[in-house]
Amino acid sequence: MTMDAIDRAIVSQLTRNAQISNTELAERVGLSPSPCLRRVRRLEQDGVILGYHARIAPKAIGQGFEVFAQFELDNQRQETIERFESALIEFPEVIEAHRMFGSPDVVATIRVADIEGYERFATEKLRTLPGLTRMSSRFSMKVLKSRYPEG
Repeated sequence: MTMDAIDRAIVSQLTRNAQISNTELAERVGLSPSPCLRRVRRLEQDGVILGYHARIAPKAIGQGFEVFAQFELDNQRQETIERFESALIEFPEVIEAHRMFGSPDVVATIRVADIEGYERFATEKLRTLPGLTRMSSRFSMKVLKSRYPEG
């Protein structure tokens, strides 16, 4: 699908505020409401807009401490990879996980209440994952840029 400047403007506005009314969206992108709504529906049908989500304050739900964990597996057999991945993504604390080319094998973003909660989670759950050889953790000092602007 080819997107024109208006489609990109619609996507940009919805990225900032998915709850914007169609009338306001149309005004911001320079269309009348009916054509704007048709474009939004087409962007949804074409798989450009994948969904609409509420952003929740992590601290409000006991997930104020974010950790970036890296995992190396003991081998690259398909069975080992599948068992590890299946077990990892079952934990609700794991909010995102990526299998990587090269080392480390997997990188995950984990959210827990605090550093003590992470120590417990890492010791009791992560370190027991099948096929795990090495795990390292990183903690962010400061968010420099986020895909979700505050406010």
